[in-house]
Amino acid sequence: MNLVFFDLETQSLFDEVGGRGNVEQLRLACAVTWSTQRQAFAVYWESDVLALIQELKSADRVIGFNIRNFDYRVLQPYVPSENLQRLPTLDMLEEIRRQLGFRLGLDALASATLNRGKSADGKMSVQWFRQGELEKVAAYCQQDVEVTRDLYEFGRQHGFLYYYSRMGSRLKVPVTWK
Repeated sequence: MNLVFFDLETQSLFDEVGGRGNVEQLRLACAVTWSTQRQAFAVYWESDVLALIQELKSADRVIGFNIRNFDYRVLQPYVPSENLQRLPTLDMLEEIRRQLGFRLGLDALASATLNRGKSADGKMSVQWFRQGELEKVAAYCQQDVEVTRDLYEFGRQHGFLYYYSRMGSRLKVPVTWK
């Protein structure tokens, strides 16, 4: 079974494209995948988007965080004849929200579960992209894929992830990932 963990970074910010309703206008800056089949990362730039789509389509399951409502929507204009929403997908954010009734960020789950957080944020990534610091964009995106993969593995092995309540208590959210 080939699981492909996936994340992407964009060229623009929401306020530059008229808000969250215009995700499709953000444009791909960089995407990173980790394949359980090849046991390695792959980095894709906008010029490589069709190869990225092929990898996603060849996966037995694509795993990511908020990929249905963000990443797939960013990619959709590049392949208008494809329905990326039909890919076999585990969107970890959707699963967490279903269990808890509210959203938690990747950083919050990683900090509580793995004792490590994200190294930057999407705004920094856009800035690096515009400054031509593409290695920083790729490294940041890869780190998000690593965190996503490690959270998935933790959840699969233990049946839960940790998060902190607003009062600072460390709580569990059950997951049923296989």
